[in-house]
Amino acid sequence: GELSDATGAGARLTVVDVREPSETASGVIEGALLYPWSSGVLRAEHGALPGGPLYVICASGGRSPGAAAFLVENGHVCVHNVVGGMNGWRGAGYPTVTP
Repeated sequence: GELSDATGAGARLTVVDVREPSETASGVIEGALLYPWSSGVLRAEHGALPGGPLYVICASGGRSPGAAAFLVENGHVCVHNVVGGMNGWRGAGYPTVTP
């Protein structure tokens, strides 16, 4: 997918994982920034995110579209929703690390 292609190319990008801590405990994409959406952390702290492409991911793709739209509405210009979420990432055999 687009994210795996970008990470493999060594591009400067930021993965924003919007799952809750109970979910991220099972594994995250290496280097991902953890900004839970449902509990409001992303809304409160999005200003601390770096510039450059942001790839927003959740478990299955239910929360990340709303989180990505929020980021665009609040001035982040290069935001991508990761379709399929972490379930799709793992299902494709891509690696995860324990946060």
